[in-house]
Order: sequence, then C-alpha cells, then structure tokens
Amino acid sequence: MIRHTTSRSTAGHRSRRTAIAAGIAGASALALIALPGAAYASATGWGGTLLPGQQACLSLYASYQVRADGQATMSGAKFKVQRNGVVVYGSPTGTTTAFAWEGRTAYGTFPGPGTYTVCATNNNSTNTLVNIHLFTDADLPY
Repeated sequence: MIRHTTSRSTAGHRSRRTAIAAGIAGASALALIALPGAAYASATGWGGTLLPGQQACLSLYASYQVRADGQATMSGAKFKVQRNGVVVYGSPTGTTTAFAWEGRTAYGTFPGPGTYTVCATNNNSTNTLVNIHLFTDADLPY
C-alpha cells in the first residue's frame, strides 16, 4: 500500500495559493467591471459599444417635461428623440460626439405627454462607445 502524507507546510502553501488565486480572481472581476467599454443598463441610461450599423434606444413616459442627452467617442453617432414614434429631434449631421435636447412645459417647449425614446446609431465603419440618458418629469437632474 502506498501511503501519501501531506506535511503541514505543504497544506499551508496550498491554502495560501488558493487565497492568492481567489484574490487575483476578485481583483480581475473588479477591473472588468470598471472597463470603459463595459455596458450597463437602467431605466434612465445606457452605455456601451455600438458596432457599425448598430443602434441602442431607451424609452420612458413623460407627463410634463423630458430631457435626453448623449455622448459618443471616436467618429460619433447619430442621435434622435421620438415622441410616440415621431421624431422631435435629430442630430443635424450624420454623426456627432454629443447632444442634449429638452422639452419643458415651463418653457413652452414640451411637445406633450407621451412615450419618449432616445436612440443612438453608429453610422461609422468602426466601433464607437456611446452613452445615452433619458429623464422625465420629476427625475430631471436640474
């Protein structure tokens, strides 16, 4: 019979190696979360990389005011805002790196209650990193 024994020093080295490996894995996971190209989604914002020809959109209902904005890297993106499927704003060129549009009852610029959608489209031949936000009613940041 072959008997295998593990000394305390070998067991200690194994547990230390396991702890180090777990620490490296945890740090790697945190680094991946922090990458600028990592996508996230929520009720009011989206960010991620759009491939050529790809589009990302967000929709929310607004009763009395709405704000949409966005940013894009590289050669930019085409942005548009729709109310109930009808375009109320479109970026003036095929691609731009940033935009903001607001409709407020208090300023007389609100087109009316409805579902508002903000979209970003990558019309370039390379990838672009995009962030879009949509705020309505009491959730406007200012």
